Amino acid sequence: MRLAAFIAAVLVSGAALAQKQTPIRFALDWRFEGPAAPFFVAIDKGYYKAEGLEVSIDPGAGSVEGINRVASGAYEVGFADINSLVKYRDNPRNLPVKAVMMVYDTPAFSIVSLKKNGIAKPKDLEGKVLGAPAADGAYAQWPIFVQANKIDAAKVKIENIGFPVREPMLAQGKVDAIAGFWFSSYMNLKANGVAGNDIVVLLMKDHGVDLYGNVIIANPDVMRHSPKAIAGFVKATIRGIQDTAANPEAAIDSLMKRNPIAKREVELERLKLSLEKNFITPDVKKNGLGAVDMKRLERSIDQIGLTFQYTNKPKAADIFTAQYLPAKEQRLVK
Repeated sequence: MRLAAFIAAVLVSGAALAQKQTPIRFALDWRFEGPAAPFFVAIDKGYYKAEGLEVSIDPGAGSVEGINRVASGAYEVGFADINSLVKYRDNPRNLPVKAVMMVYDTPAFSIVSLKKNGIAKPKDLEGKVLGAPAADGAYAQWPIFVQANKIDAAKVKIENIGFPVREPMLAQGKVDAIAGFWFSSYMNLKANGVAGNDIVVLLMKDHGVDLYGNVIIANPDVMRHSPKAIAGFVKATIRGIQDTAANPEAAIDSLMKRNPIAKREVELERLKLSLEKNFITPDVKKNGLGAVDMKRLERSIDQIGLTFQYTNKPKAADIFTAQYLPAKEQRLVK
């Protein structure tokens, strides 16, 4: 009887622990590709679960879409472009969605072309056809790129194309250049038979576009009512990125479990490219993952204003909060 009572108590205790797991729906910006590996590492290694979270991850259709998905309450957290969030927050009627963790310290925004098209610098785009999905986060920065590089935009024909055909159209010569996240476009072009040394990448960050990239954003009601859940999600995500940076070859296995039709070598290279240029920058090596320089963020808000007419210009503190970040020593990349 005592044994039966003990077993019953253990079962009740186990059920109670299971009930304490807070469900978190996470909206990615894109498909399950290499750069998403850190999030799946955090699941597979139990980092989210250790924070009392039951995390589910859904793919997205662009780095802008996540803002509306989180604002609607359909998702508690999302992965989205911080610059699009700045524009979203300009409207005071929109919910106060905030960024709670920086992920791409350097944005992946780029213009990508092929050597044969003769586009070696931004001004070379004049007289050319640029293919860009209307909802693309990189294309959203096109007006800033134009102004920073004194491009005559009237001389660039913009063709609105879908995400799935973007790289194939460039490879087939149907457009001269495309806007996109550099590591995705680079790898997709290689998959379409283009040699890596024939691909030209103009990173916007290297050409006057001084912006941050993708961030973890959170629903304001969840931030207010479940701050521990948001802090736990951020902490676990940082651990996932740290592990991924230390061993990308192992981390990619977590991605492949969710996307078995992907090619492992392709997604591993895509992951390594993003780690090198976007996740782990000199600032991140010095200051740790997740944080932002608020003065730099203010400057980026000002730069967005060069081509976007603010009606209720947000401040850096309206866009990003560091309150959910763990201590710096827990955020360093080893």
